[in-house]
Amino acid sequence: MERRQFSGGMKGKNLRYLNENPQQPTPATRVGFLLLEHFSLPAFTQTLDTLVTANLLRPQLFATRTFGWDDGEVISDLGLVIRPDARLVPAVLQDLDLLVICGGFRTELKASDEFNQLLGSAAEHGVNLAGLWNGSWFLGRAGLLQGYRCAIHPEHRPALAEVAKAAQVTSEPYVIDRDRLTASSPSGAFHMALDWIKSLHGKALVEGIEDILSFEESRYRRIKPTENVCVSAPLREVVKLMDSNLEEPLELDQLAVYAGRSRRQLERLFKEQLGTTPQRYYMELRVTEARRLLQHTELSQVDVLVACGFVSPSHFSKCYSAYFGYRPSKEKRLVK
Repeated sequence: MERRQFSGGMKGKNLRYLNENPQQPTPATRVGFLLLEHFSLPAFTQTLDTLVTANLLRPQLFATRTFGWDDGEVISDLGLVIRPDARLVPAVLQDLDLLVICGGFRTELKASDEFNQLLGSAAEHGVNLAGLWNGSWFLGRAGLLQGYRCAIHPEHRPALAEVAKAAQVTSEPYVIDRDRLTASSPSGAFHMALDWIKSLHGKALVEGIEDILSFEESRYRRIKPTENVCVSAPLREVVKLMDSNLEEPLELDQLAVYAGRSRRQLERLFKEQLGTTPQRYYMELRVTEARRLLQHTELSQVDVLVACGFVSPSHFSKCYSAYFGYRPSKEKRLVK
């Protein structure tokens, strides 16, 4: 039986379990983090976490290393001591696709000629360059933001504007302009990394990352659908209704009444904004929830199929196998 494909955001939620094996594996994107003294640990970890989570969903997409400017340890803004993997020297630049300059509120705005030359050499070798917090000041000081839009922490905007007069210093939380990525805060760093990953590997992977990293409630409770700003208010209400009525799924006509739309209008909204039909989205929502319950609770398979609105064990097994490629009885239990 041919496997069914999840649509839209539902694919992102299930990406880890689909066992997709492309015939031509994508070479790992190599990312280096230069940790400057008093760098923002939250900005660094927000960026790194998105890459690590991407690898969880699609193994070996990214390879990461940390660097120091000198030998020895680096103290973060939170006082935690980090020992980088290596010292940043010109020889390592050929092994990087992206170099991230990690600054912080107390990172001193001071760069030697050697430091500027190394950043210039990275640009010449085609390495993408990024700056976190005030990390973009170092890019500007090296003359690498001329003609670029960029972001920096508000405290350091005047300083960047002074050394990079041809740069457009914005008040945005992050900016990706061609081969320059800049973020002004930990939150900006997170969304900057997501946007960059999306440009490399597509929307589904980013939705999967967001689904994992925004998992703020207990893993034993139902995940509420992400309120995607690209989805209109009426459609969000319908998706919420679906999520709240998994055990006894509502008919499409009922959903249309609740949304104040006709059946045809509702079908058009799903097609235009989620790229699927209401019925298929509902099924994908139910089978995704079934997987979560099988993995993270001690409910029996019968209890799970009832909780997710399946009419019989055979129907449940058929639907589950169609999406995941194996029967629900084969699902790995993650609770002991």
